[in-house]
Amino acid sequence: MLAIAAWVTVRRMNQGVVVVQTGRVFREDLTSLVTASGEIKPLTYSNVMAEGFGKITELVVREGDQVRPGDILLRLENVQPQADVAAQSAGLDSAEAAIKSAQATAVSAAADVEQRKADLDKARFNWERGQQLFEAGLIARQEYDSLKAAHDSAAAALAASQARLEQSRADLDRSRSNLRQSQAVLARAADVLRKTTYRAPIGGMVTYIAVRVGENVVPGIQNASGSYLMTISDMSVVTAEVLVDETEIANVRSAQAAEVTIDALSGKVFPGRVIQVGTQAVLRTSGLATTQSTTGSQEAKDFKVVVRLDDPPAGLRPGLSATAKMTTAQKKNVLSVPLQALAIRTRRQLDQAAAPESPGATLAASRPSAAAREELQGVFVVRDRKAVFVPVETGITGVSEIEITEGLSEGEEIVTGSYAALRTLRPSATIRVDNSPPPTPAVNPG
Repeated sequence: MLAIAAWVTVRRMNQGVVVVQTGRVFREDLTSLVTASGEIKPLTYSNVMAEGFGKITELVVREGDQVRPGDILLRLENVQPQADVAAQSAGLDSAEAAIKSAQATAVSAAADVEQRKADLDKARFNWERGQQLFEAGLIARQEYDSLKAAHDSAAAALAASQARLEQSRADLDRSRSNLRQSQAVLARAADVLRKTTYRAPIGGMVTYIAVRVGENVVPGIQNASGSYLMTISDMSVVTAEVLVDETEIANVRSAQAAEVTIDALSGKVFPGRVIQVGTQAVLRTSGLATTQSTTGSQEAKDFKVVVRLDDPPAGLRPGLSATAKMTTAQKKNVLSVPLQALAIRTRRQLDQAAAPESPGATLAASRPSAAAREELQGVFVVRDRKAVFVPVETGITGVSEIEITEGLSEGEEIVTGSYAALRTLRPSATIRVDNSPPPTPAVNPG
């Protein structure tokens, strides 16, 4: 009977008591990190695209070759472009010869004009002198008429010479226009011929070749990209291009330190630094920028961040999966608590816990006001076997701890678990601390 009575008494005492785990508010150095995944990319690379139509006749390089700017990469069939260049070169020579001929004609016409001017001056002088002699009755009418006819003939000859000069000048201008036209057509044909030989736009490694000898390539047109030929990557400067969640991008800045791990090189960490933070969000599912989407979307978005590796290992290849941990903030000797110790409670819940229980009729619950629905962030502090909810202000977040800037003091005992207990723990509830380690599950030898 005594044992039964004791058991009943203990059971009643533990009724409503919540079993929790606790810890202490302590000081430590905190480092806030933003982790994002992406891939290895060279800072400078070039995708070589088709610039014209044609069939590939020769691939000069192979994947892994090192090239310098201007080195030949591949050649296309160029029979017709070469013939066009030869024809236009001949046409250019003909146009230049026509200019020389027109210039000679213009010079000859100008000389003829000068001669006709001299003949006209001589005929005018003879006519004026004959007119004076005729008025004085010294020459016959026939001789006077002959002098006048010679003057009129010289004037007509000068007019004809001037017309031929203008015509020769017009022919010279036309020949010059034909020359410029021939030069333009030759430049176009030479450009088409040039586009049959592809040269390296930058120096680096040929990291990918997408075509083979005998395949036809086409240039890009509106709304359609041209044939992709190969990629040249300058691996002297290597970056990790990662996608940071939109909720964390505000903490990322250029020049922040970072640590990069590469899946293919497990166990190795490569230091780096943020060199570029994207300003345009991209959709997580499609990878398109939000400005490229014609419809609104509520799906998750990311921002591109580029981390430059300080000392990349030799033989690194573009496209390798990588993870970057960027240090966004660091603080020394600050108050901190485990992240799981933080809890959210409404002001109404706190007011109900603070109000004394009084017997009597239960009033109908009214709809809570906006102030009553206000949510507060805080920590449960252990005081006299009760979990007292204390609102706190937080600072930076570490890997598993968070900084407390206001509300707690060093050494205070706080509730840290379990998750189920913290999720339903009422302010000022009676608690029992049990910090014993969880039992180790038995291993079945079979």
